[in-house]
Amino acid sequence: MNLIKKVRKQILQFAFTLNAKIYCKNYKSFKAFGYTRLTKNTFLGNNVNFNGFKVLGSGKVTIGDNFHSGKGCTIITQVHNYKGNSLPYDNTYIVKDTTIEENVWFGNNVTVLGGVTIGEGAIIQAGSVVVNNINPLEIAGGHPAKPFSKRNREHYYKLKSNNKFH
Repeated sequence: MNLIKKVRKQILQFAFTLNAKIYCKNYKSFKAFGYTRLTKNTFLGNNVNFNGFKVLGSGKVTIGDNFHSGKGCTIITQVHNYKGNSLPYDNTYIVKDTTIEENVWFGNNVTVLGGVTIGEGAIIQAGSVVVNNINPLEIAGGHPAKPFSKRNREHYYKLKSNNKFH
């Protein structure tokens, strides 16, 4: 029975990863452990790990090396144009690019809005909505996400220089 569960898990991971690769034409290496929806404007580094992740909209999304996400995370790069010719919005969109630098970790159910950059080594707390840039090594959370702590810089760069990546 354990072998059946293990094989089933491997087949699902393969299927989720293959499905995401069909849509994402620009990737180095990644694994999807849950349903993952990417776009043709999604660019991925090495060792990117999704646990159920969606990229919505036509904006460019760049995700650096060694990214890990919890379940249910979303990046939204496009919103209805509320500045247009109709109320509450018109039939055009506002599109903004999003950048996630290397070694970033998202908890479960993180939402990132377009136009945001999340700096190297940042951690985003579960349930957060990121509407502004997060600096490197910051730990942020809430709605809107705000930094409340920071990684130990010396420890982070020691691990990085020794290639200690999960």
